[in-house]
Amino acid sequence: MSVRGSLRRHRFIGTAVSLSATVILASSLSACSGDSDDSAEKTYTVPASLCGVAVDPSLVKALLPGGDSVSSAPSKPNGGTARCDVSVDDKAALRLTQTWWGARESATTVAQGYADTDDGTVSDDGRFVYAGKAGVGKTASCTSSEHPDQDLYTVVQVLGSGIDDQAAMKSLITDYTKAVERSAACR
Repeated sequence: MSVRGSLRRHRFIGTAVSLSATVILASSLSACSGDSDDSAEKTYTVPASLCGVAVDPSLVKALLPGGDSVSSAPSKPNGGTARCDVSVDDKAALRLTQTWWGARESATTVAQGYADTDDGTVSDDGRFVYAGKAGVGKTASCTSSEHPDQDLYTVVQVLGSGIDDQAAMKSLITDYTKAVERSAACR
């Protein structure tokens, strides 16, 4: 073999080794960055009430990522909206909202105002719209002297965890809406 042929062979082997090392490094990095809280164990206990509304902890937990602790914090961004932000390990994971909308609205039109409800399924009675990351529900008989001619809607949104589970969202938005109907917000 000539010197030139030997050099080409060494360059090829060197390139192949460099390429292999690059592929291994890239695979390792994407495995690390691909780690998601979704696959982590859920060692926390979800309380039976979030921001004053009774909830089924198992339905809430189904839409939360893994972690060690869960907390909730209420807020009122305006006079017609009450929010409850649920965090896992101090990272926002789920938002439960109660909001008053005009009496001529429907769950479908209200859903258009919220992210991740596109292509959502509408329940047979038209009261609920739900997709994998968000759902909207219309309460049946909530009234308020502060919001005459308006209906109370509920919204559940998964926040940034990557969880996308339409069946779990259907269960939670339905249960949460009925819980709101039994709460002080509906009287």
